[in-house]
Amino acid sequence: MNETMERPVADQDALPAWIRRWGIGFLAFVVLSTIGVVAFAVFRPILVLPRMSLAPGSALVDQRGETLTSAELRGAVTLYTFSYTSCETAPCAAVDSVMRAVHERLGELDGGTIPVRLVTISFDPERDTPAVLAAIPSQRGADPTVWSWTTGDPAMLKNVIGGNFEVFFEERDDGTFRFDPAFVLVDGTGIIRARYRVGIPKPDKLLDDIALILKEAQASSGFAR
Repeated sequence: MNETMERPVADQDALPAWIRRWGIGFLAFVVLSTIGVVAFAVFRPILVLPRMSLAPGSALVDQRGETLTSAELRGAVTLYTFSYTSCETAPCAAVDSVMRAVHERLGELDGGTIPVRLVTISFDPERDTPAVLAAIPSQRGADPTVWSWTTGDPAMLKNVIGGNFEVFFEERDDGTFRFDPAFVLVDGTGIIRARYRVGIPKPDKLLDDIALILKEAQASSGFAR
């Protein structure tokens, strides 16, 4: 009778060692994976954009013929891009398409009282007069209080766009421009937080980065806000 009752124990002890090790290893893997998931959810790092450099001071002329200074944009998260209205190349169309998409989706962002501004700077002031720029918002279906088309003195544009924003542009003999499509994101304190110069960024990427800055600003206080 005792021999019969002890037989299951003997059978269990007879399991191959590799099976017992596999079972213990699998259990350890499950436990460690669970701990890792919980730890990531609790202690995951906060995503932030680097503070790259101070954005340039500028005094641009907008589509209303009024001066738009960098000081006026303080307190707003501003996305800059660079183009000219008579451009018919693929990069210009791509930049414009992305800006339009961002403009249309700004309502998805929860910025509270922190505004988001879009500024396109034309490096063709000779042809892109305020009268020409004034027609752009209606053509793009844009709110001119949110998306400003601007230009300025050629020397100032060269300094601001090429020197401070680090975006290359050059006029060709035929009056067209060779330039690197680029976007620059500036926070409300006038600090450049991102430059997008390799390819055309997706609207989702730009909106995500704007949202990060808005969230950061909402969590700040004093001058940082």
